[in-house]
Amino acid sequence: MANTSTLKITIGPVPYLWSGEKWRDFYYRIAESEHVDAVTLGEVVCSKRDHFTRPFLPQVVERLTAAGKSVAVASLALVTLDREAAQTRRLAQETQLAEANDLSALRVLAGKPHLVGPFVNVYNGATARLLAKRGATRICLGPELPAASIAPITAGAPEIEYEIIAFGRLPLAISARCAHARAKGNTKDNCQFVCGGEPDGLDVDTLDGQPFLTLNGVQTMSRHCQVLLNDLPSLSDLGLTHLRLSPQDCDMVAVAEIFADVRDGRMTSDEGIAMLKTVYSAAPYSNGFLHGAAGMDWVAA
Repeated sequence: MANTSTLKITIGPVPYLWSGEKWRDFYYRIAESEHVDAVTLGEVVCSKRDHFTRPFLPQVVERLTAAGKSVAVASLALVTLDREAAQTRRLAQETQLAEANDLSALRVLAGKPHLVGPFVNVYNGATARLLAKRGATRICLGPELPAASIAPITAGAPEIEYEIIAFGRLPLAISARCAHARAKGNTKDNCQFVCGGEPDGLDVDTLDGQPFLTLNGVQTMSRHCQVLLNDLPSLSDLGLTHLRLSPQDCDMVAVAEIFADVRDGRMTSDEGIAMLKTVYSAAPYSNGFLHGAAGMDWVAA
């Protein structure tokens, strides 16, 4: 069995619209967690939200860095406007370590050490090798990849590190339109930031009332929360090095501690899942993608 203790724990960007103060305090708490090794933050979903957190970014980065965390700032996942392109260029110029989530960010970061986020499609080892040659030091793979596809990617470019979303609602799509605003009767240009009213996303059902997906501004997310606690040994065997915990509106410090306890053998995965449900019960759990099943499925250990 693989040595799961080598798996590092990272906290990803907050995908939702939270107030600047809530966002700041969230990462201040993360800085105090002894179980978190690295943090990626920044606005990934919608550039209109950026002004909520931008004033707090320098002090959050300073607090996390002082706590010994490796810190990266992520780019937008979809760049469509001139101001968004300018924002991406500034990220490359001013940020010590950036995460590219759009091909335009990959272009401006080429030749400089950087991370690659889950919104960039990396489906084979040749792509991973190319990104590594251009400066990528770690790739967070797309959540839809099964284990059978992950193995040849990590084997194809073993010189860099690999990350997987091990907790959180999964990012499925980004659109230039805002279904979240439309669901509230607003247009995107006059959205009035209604997505801030759902700090954990807006659950939507099918026309016949079946649970379906979750809206988060211009982003479509899974209704289920991915939880890979049962799969930690296989993740290490696959060549993955980092577990990304995607922030939900819950005590993410407690989530990180549960993952660390299971990883280090202080708790079984079943015990960890039971404890996790006391921390976050807003969504059903799934791990289907990793096992080559439907993403919403739960495959027992």
